[in-house]
Amino acid sequence: MEIDDQKQQQLEAPAAVPEGFNTDYLRVYYGKLFPYGDFFKWLCYGNDGKHPGCDQSYVGRREFSFTLENDIYLRFQSFDSAAELESSIKEKCPFKIDIGPVYSVDPSKRHAYAQSGNNVFVPVERELIFDIDISDYDDVRYCCSGADVCSDCWPLMTIAIKILDTSLRDDFGFSHILWVYSGRRGVHCWVCDSRARKLSNEQRAAIADYFRVYKGGENALKKISLAGPVLHPFLARSYMDVLKTFFEDRLLLSQQLFSSEERCQKILDLIPDENVASEVHDKWQGNRRSSISKEDVNVTRWEQLKTTLQSGKHKAQGLRRCVEEIVFSYTYPRLDMEVSKHMNHLLKAPFCIHPKTGRVCVPIDPSNCDDFDPAAVPTLSQLLGELNATGFQTDSENNLERTSLGKSISFFRTSFLHPLLKACKEELESAYNAKLQQSKNSLNWVTVTVKHSNGWRQDLGHFMQVRCSADTDWAAWNPDQVLPHLAYCARTLNKKFALAHSMRSLTG
Repeated sequence: MEIDDQKQQQLEAPAAVPEGFNTDYLRVYYGKLFPYGDFFKWLCYGNDGKHPGCDQSYVGRREFSFTLENDIYLRFQSFDSAAELESSIKEKCPFKIDIGPVYSVDPSKRHAYAQSGNNVFVPVERELIFDIDISDYDDVRYCCSGADVCSDCWPLMTIAIKILDTSLRDDFGFSHILWVYSGRRGVHCWVCDSRARKLSNEQRAAIADYFRVYKGGENALKKISLAGPVLHPFLARSYMDVLKTFFEDRLLLSQQLFSSEERCQKILDLIPDENVASEVHDKWQGNRRSSISKEDVNVTRWEQLKTTLQSGKHKAQGLRRCVEEIVFSYTYPRLDMEVSKHMNHLLKAPFCIHPKTGRVCVPIDPSNCDDFDPAAVPTLSQLLGELNATGFQTDSENNLERTSLGKSISFFRTSFLHPLLKACKEELESAYNAKLQQSKNSLNWVTVTVKHSNGWRQDLGHFMQVRCSADTDWAAWNPDQVLPHLAYCARTLNKKFALAHSMRSLTG
């Protein structure tokens, strides 16, 4: 694709490129850089027609939605091939692409099934997903608010990734988990194991509730209550391995949690006993008359609070758990519960461009999430500038390798897609072999005897869809070849009873 002189000057001079989002550049991105092949392979889960056990209708029953310019919203889009998907995206140039569930029928043809009953068009499969937004932490971060994010508050997203990823793998046994930067202020999680995709809404809700600790509303003073004599093992592990250290070593200072009367009062409100809260407040008042530096006052006041709450005289009042509740209130992941509970919820696709920031929704490596910097994520104008600097290539693979997006694509393939497809292939093979064995077992009573009769030969030939000569040696046929044909014909014609009746008449 050629770029005219004016656009080429814009790419060569970053300052002249409109900040954030540009429709013309988006078309170039979809034309040269979007990883259609990898994207489609992921959502096929091995059902691409190459294995005899695959479901060739699978990906065509997946819902996509496009948000076009001027907020035109197209739901229930579906595609049978990567070529169809690519053609539609290039033609429509969506500002946002969302991915929905796999339905029982093609979602684009749902109206044709409207008169067939309530249970014809229903979601039957969907990744287990999680959505975490930094704006939900506005009551505990003081550096930014709303959609803004910086290096001081982004670590809250890092902590969320660590907590959930560890639990999803260790507690639930999931392996194929994709973390994606939302492009602006949060992270998305896609759990893609076969078990996860087949979860019911009730099961999804149960998993979401397993992670639910933060229950406070905007006006609630106490947002977390850790009931019971001991912490649940998952919560205890999260606290000791991640949250406690992060709160004391990072958040305490980066957010200056005790640096003002208002911020101190917010923490005092989390202490259920007013007398104890007053005692802590009096100790903090003494700090104001001392020579404690601004940097040290946060650490000092936190240690005073812990010492007071964990002292022997307050053990009987059940306040030792209060320290943990404060840490959880400020650091524990805050999930959008409704996103995770329902199978038909849409979620933004990886590798989209966020229209507000122009940044790519790139995968995040959970094992190195501490190193992820949202400010360093490639932008649309940056990518096109990199392409323009070396010249466009016909091969999109070459284009990717010459941009800063190449590293993200490589991680997506090697760390997520390839292991996932390997597991999918093994599952398809196992399921296919199991069905073959089941077919053999269900027909093991059939004994093909040597009867030189045109009548039964014609009947059997109808089911097996073969032509038999008068001198066919039926006794020499291999049962391993015969039985799958019989089972196939029975499934295809939906005449299992007719087949059984016919076989009994043959062997009787």
